[in-house]
Amino acid sequence: MIHITDAIAIEEREIEERFVRASGPGGQNVNKVASAVELRFDVGASSLPSEVKERLRALAGNRVNADGVLVIDSREHRTQARNREAARQRLVDLITQAAKRARRRKATKPRPAARERRLESKKLRGNVKERRRKPFGDM
Repeated sequence: MIHITDAIAIEEREIEERFVRASGPGGQNVNKVASAVELRFDVGASSLPSEVKERLRALAGNRVNADGVLVIDSREHRTQARNREAARQRLVDLITQAAKRARRRKATKPRPAARERRLESKKLRGNVKERRRKPFGDM
């Protein structure tokens, strides 16, 4: 079990990991060892609450494919173990972020002083533009 919050945890079997050869640092080792990790997490079939699934799909954006599978690719480290840990941490961070409910925005109105400042700045800007014009009689 991977614990995300007090109320949310996902099981190891819900995560599928594939190891591929990585480009980048690693010297000759990069050609021999599959150190990059491609982590797959089926959002639709997971045990997450439905509202968290919806927010996760929205947060992940194009990392969720047409089948509803979230794909996280990690290849920044030289070792498979560190890339695996980094990919899992990114998944946990994404789910943690999706688990938080967004606060509802309170509708507010601009205060009279702010409204007055806005109108004053519009008048000043209009005056600047007015002074740029050619006088009416000159053509």
